[in-house]
This record gives sequence, C-alpha cells and structure tokens, in this order.
Amino acid sequence: MPPYFGVRPRAGVVIAIVAVAAALAGYAGWRHFSADAKTPASTAAVAIPVTAAQAHKADFAVYLEGLGTVQPYDTVTVRSRVDGEVTKVAFRQGQMVKRGDLLVQIDPRPYQAALDQALAKKAQDEANLKNAQLDLERDRTLANQAFASRQQVDTQQASVDQTTALIKGDQAAVDNAQTQLDYTTIKSPLTGKTGFRLVDPGNIVHASDTGGIVTVVKLQPISVVFTAPEEEVPQINNALARGQVPVTALSSDGTKTLSHGHLALVNNQVDQASGTISMKATFANTDNVLWPGLSVATRLLVDTLKDVIVVPSDSVQRGPDGLYAFVVGADNKVTVRDLKVAHEGHGQSVVAQGLKAGDKVVVAGQYRLQPGALVQATELPAPPGEQEASALDANGKAR
Repeated sequence: MPPYFGVRPRAGVVIAIVAVAAALAGYAGWRHFSADAKTPASTAAVAIPVTAAQAHKADFAVYLEGLGTVQPYDTVTVRSRVDGEVTKVAFRQGQMVKRGDLLVQIDPRPYQAALDQALAKKAQDEANLKNAQLDLERDRTLANQAFASRQQVDTQQASVDQTTALIKGDQAAVDNAQTQLDYTTIKSPLTGKTGFRLVDPGNIVHASDTGGIVTVVKLQPISVVFTAPEEEVPQINNALARGQVPVTALSSDGTKTLSHGHLALVNNQVDQASGTISMKATFANTDNVLWPGLSVATRLLVDTLKDVIVVPSDSVQRGPDGLYAFVVGADNKVTVRDLKVAHEGHGQSVVAQGLKAGDKVVVAGQYRLQPGALVQATELPAPPGEQEASALDANGKAR
C-alpha cells in the first residue's frame, strides 16, 4: 500500500505540467502568426495627411518695410506782430481754414491814428514842396532878367530838393504805419486745420510773445518720415532713378492700408548712430486719414521681379544644411528638395533654385514627414488675385 500511494501523485503532477506547457505554446504561436498577418496590411494603409500648394510663376514686388511718423506738409504758429488788445477771434478750434481767412482782429485805432498822422505830415511837406517849386520858377525868371543872383536860384533849388527828400521820408512813414495797421488783422497764412486757441477776446498780445495765438497745419498733402537700413541706400537710389517710387502707409500693426503716396526725398546723409537713412514720402491725404504725429507702418516698393517662381513661405524649411522643402511626387511620396530663396515677403517666397512651376510643395504637416513618406495631400486653392500683394501699378495700388 505505501508504494502505491507514493507513485500516483507524481504522475498527476507531470500530466498537469505537460498540459500547461502545451497551452502556453499554442497561445504564443497564435499571437505570433496573428501579428505577422496584420503588420503588413497596417503599414501599407498609413498615409500622412498634409496640406500642399503648387509653385507658380508670378511677378513679385520687393518691399522695404519700416515705421514712420506723419508730419504736416507745413506748420505755422500764428503770432501777433504788433501790440494790442484782441477784439475778435474769428475761428473755431479745430476748424479748417483757407489761406487769407481772418483769424484774429487786434484793436486797430492806435495804428490808424499813426497812419493818419503820417499822411498829414506828408500832405504838409507836399504843400511846402509846391510852394518851393513856385519860388524856384520865379527866381529863375528873375535871374534870366538879371534881377536875381545865381546864388539865390541855387539856394531855392536846394530847398526844393530838401522838401522832396522829406516827402520820400514821409512816404516811408506812411508805408510803415499802413503795415502796422495791416498787422492788426491776422489772417491764415495757409490752408489747413487750426489747433487749440491760445488767446481770447480781451487779451493783450505783444509782438514779443512766444506762445502764439494758434497753430495751423497743412493736411493736404501731408508727409510721412520713415527710415530704412543703410545697406538699402543703393537699391533705393536705383528705384528713384527708374521713376516715381510708390509708398504705402498702413496702420502701426500693419493690418490696414491707410493711404498710397510716393517717395519725395531721401536724406543726404546716413545717421551713423542708428545706421539708417531717413526718407520722406508725400500723400495726397484727401480723406484726412493721415494725422500729424500718427505712427504708421510703411511699405516702399523698390523693385518688381518679373515671372519668377513663387511658393508660400510656410513651405520653406530650415535645416542644418540650409533651406529645403518637401515636394510631393506623382506617387504621393515626398522627397526633400534643397532651395535657394531670393526674396521673402507677405507670406510668399521667391525660389531662385530648387523648384520649377507646377511642383507641389508641402505647406503644413511637415513635422511628421521623412523622405519617401506616403502622404495624402490636400491642395490649397489659388487665392483670388494671388498677385495682389506682390504686383502694384504705377500709383502704388494693388492691381
């Protein structure tokens, strides 16, 4: 009995171990064959979604971007040239005035009196001159008849000449008095917009006052002063040599076009402290959208490249060996193409080498790509007027 009971437990253990091992082996084999069957099919089905655009030929405008400040074409601080009491203010603050419009009237009575006095003095001397001339004629007649000496005639001639000189001095005094009287009527020296009024009726003003009465600024036309890097001076001069150079003024954030004008002046020297050249552009400003002191962004058209290869700037990637782009082939697989970019601006890049018209470049989704990767490309539609941002007419406006 003891030998019998000792043998049977060992046989049961062996059978159990064999059964578990067989089950594990079967499970492992099932997993292996199942994975092998699924892997090729899964790999073959993967296509990376990307956004693509076609390289195309277009005219490309080369701009110099900058920041500027609007300045009035003319600015005049109106001051009094005589002393007196302000009797009338004929303008409203912020009013548009024309050249010659009355601004301020100063009490003219003291200056009118001075003019009347000068006129009276002149009339007196003119009467004396007339009498002296009559005496001279009598003396000459008597001298011809030997009843008067030559010395008497010469003395009377000197009296006539002296009185004539006095009349000339009187005329100068009259002109001066008339000028002083005219200064009591202060008129606008230009067509423009008035600022804050600095005097009121009843104030006493003096010719020596430095504060002025009002400031008038000319708004049409108006100027914008801006700068560009000094290395751009040759390109700017070349553009000027070809003719009128369009300039666009935009809001300070560059999102809104305010006005179109042209380059009027390039400063005669470079600012060595900042390494920039200052320029002034002129704008008609018929709608008064440009206001003195306003900060604006500027866009100076220095050249237009004709019939060049243009792609979206988002397609141009930067790597350790330079610029490149992913190009989608006919089999929907991408290749890496090295590029040389000549110019960039407004979301577009001019490719000097590496692409031709019709090549499809990836503009979004590049971070998942490797050379030879299969892609599913969604092509961007050509924007309406795709040359609008890159081609201008002679007036600087988009075609």
